[in-house]
Formats: sequence, structure tokens, C-alpha cells
Amino acid sequence: HAACARSMWSSTAILLNAILPLAAYSLTGSAGSYGGARASARMAAEATAPKSSPPTLSWNSHVYVDEVPDSLVRDDDLSGANMDMRRRFEANCRRAQEAICKAVSEIDGTEFRQDTWVREGGGGGISRVLANGNVFEKAGCSLSVVYGSMPQEALASATTRGADRAKGYAPGERVPFFACGLSSVMHPRNPMAPTMHFNYRYFETEGGVWWFGGGSDLTPSYLFEEDVKHFHGTYKEVCDKHDPEFYAKFKKWADEYFLIKHRGETRGLGGIFFDDLNDRDPEKIFAFSRDSLDALIPAYLPLVVKHKDDEFTQKQKEWQQMRRGRYVEFNLVYDRGTVFGLKTGGRIESILMSLPETARWEYSHETQPGSPEAEIMDAFKNPRDWC
Repeated sequence: HAACARSMWSSTAILLNAILPLAAYSLTGSAGSYGGARASARMAAEATAPKSSPPTLSWNSHVYVDEVPDSLVRDDDLSGANMDMRRRFEANCRRAQEAICKAVSEIDGTEFRQDTWVREGGGGGISRVLANGNVFEKAGCSLSVVYGSMPQEALASATTRGADRAKGYAPGERVPFFACGLSSVMHPRNPMAPTMHFNYRYFETEGGVWWFGGGSDLTPSYLFEEDVKHFHGTYKEVCDKHDPEFYAKFKKWADEYFLIKHRGETRGLGGIFFDDLNDRDPEKIFAFSRDSLDALIPAYLPLVVKHKDDEFTQKQKEWQQMRRGRYVEFNLVYDRGTVFGLKTGGRIESILMSLPETARWEYSHETQPGSPEAEIMDAFKNPRDWC
């Protein structure tokens, strides 16, 4: 895969659905459950006492602030909570947000608008959006820290494997949770430059259950195989560093997750995707999440630099708009983060920030055989191995 991962460019000069740092801590019990016996004891004690009311979330429960707080993670004294992980994950998201936005602004020549908000029950977010730029039609990178409770069906929609994330709660009872994450979508103007999405997140429930999720994926309108190989190869190197089985597993997961079922095609050409990851020491998963975030700049931005000034026709621009229509369809119908945010009362501007500013739908559109559009449609309908 070394040749696949080799970058052909020297330039390495990027939207949350609103959900998404590590010193020493002791981990007891099985993987995926902090505090083991302590959490079990807490749940046993609470079984005979009424649970306190969790923070109430709604689309307008946030308050904008002028100054960014040092941390959006509140100081909780919960026996099952890993406060160090919560703080370090947020700190890493802030660090990556700063680096990514700086690199994108240097390419575009436009600064990001920043909105910061907090909630009465704790948490909040930092959204950065670049709109109407020179290179990017719209680019967003948003951090969220969320405290609240969710219906058990919303919890199920936030996970993949059907694991019991509502352990310790009666059927129908809402599950208190903590979530922190960083998410981004970049929509370039030039149809030859690909769209990119990433999201890296950490969840805990008050029942002591925890897991990581995330991934990065590429959505081009036109197929440049060397670009896709570069993107995939960069993430394969990251995966191989942490577990030689990660790339094949997470690449397949991305192909399956980003399928637009009613179209029989994928949203883009994939990358990596993982969820419910708690099968090993959380330090190791945190390190993998951190390295995956750091790979975004070298994996994606050289592709934008390469194609931002390419010539294109009006028909090619219209094709890009139709592919963005597919992007909208996936995000509003299938995307787990969007569904989770809407069901838990997230900030609407953050949840829908991933959507492009412009999109197009043509009735019964068909690509011409042998055309560049037909070439990439074949890749959307028949996922390929790029490394």
C-alpha cells in the first residue's frame, strides 16, 4: 500500500451534526464499561430511588456567548464517568479544529465565522463556517459537547451493532448521556475537487457504558483514481499503525454505511467508518481517533489544491449539483448523526451544517454511456478496492 499512499503533491497547506482528552485512570470491569463495580453499585442504589431529571435539550435551548469557555465539559462527580477522557477528547477536538480551519483558510483566503454557545445543563459547541469562499462554496468544522437524555430508540439509532447501551434502565426510560465530537464537511466550488466529510466522537451513558465512533470519507463528482488512492492510502497507513485489520474492516463499513439504499449507489467513494468501538483499552482507541483526525489535512487538502483551478463546463457544474442532491438525500434520510441530533434536540444550524448551499435534482436523469459521469457512477454502484 506504500505506493498507494504516496502523495503526488507537495502542498499540504474541511460540518457537525452536533454530536460528538487522556491522563491516567484505572479501568476495571469488562471493555466498554468504566468503573465496573462502582457503576453496578450505583445502579443498584438508584434502583430504589428516583432518578434526577437530566438536562432538557431542545432546538433553542442554547445561549450564544462572546468568549469561548476554557472547557465545555462540566465537573461531574459520577462514579461511572471517566472525566479525564471527556476532557482530553474535547481538548483534542479543539486542537484539530484550530489546525484544520487554519489550513483551509490559507487555501481559500477567507476566514471562518465562529459561533460559540452553551447550555444551562452543561455542554455547548463551537461552530466554524466558511461560506461563499474563493475555493469553497461552503466549509464547516464544528465541535459539540452534549449532556442530556435520549429515548432508547434514539440511542439505538446512534449505534450500529445493536449492543445494549441502555443497560440499567427500564424499558421506555430515557437514558442520560454525554457526547463530544468534531465533525466537518467541505464543499468546493470546482466540480473537479472532491467534497470531504469527517466525524470523530466519544459517548458515555450514566450507566457506565462508553464507545468511540468516527471516520473520514471522500465524495468526488469526477473520478481521478490517483486522488482516491491517495486519500485511502493515507488512512490505510493510519489504520495499519494501530491494527492491521482496521483498514479492510473500516473501509467495508464505510461502503456499507454510506449506501443510498433507495438509489442503489453510495454517496461517494468511501474512506473509513467505525462505530461502537470499545473492544480494547480506551487509550488505544483515543490514539487512533487522534491520528485519524491528524491525517485529514494531508489526505484531503492536496486534492483541493490540485483541482481548485481546473477548467469545467456548465454541464459539469450541473452534474456536481446533482451529486450534491444525492448528498442531501443521504444526510436527511439515513445519516445516523442527523437522526440522533434531531431526536435529542440538537442545535439545528449545527445538525444541518453538512448540507451544501446548492443542489440539483433532474427528473429521470441518466448518464451517457462512456462518459466521465458514467465512469464514476459505476464506482458508486460497485465499490472498489483502492489500496
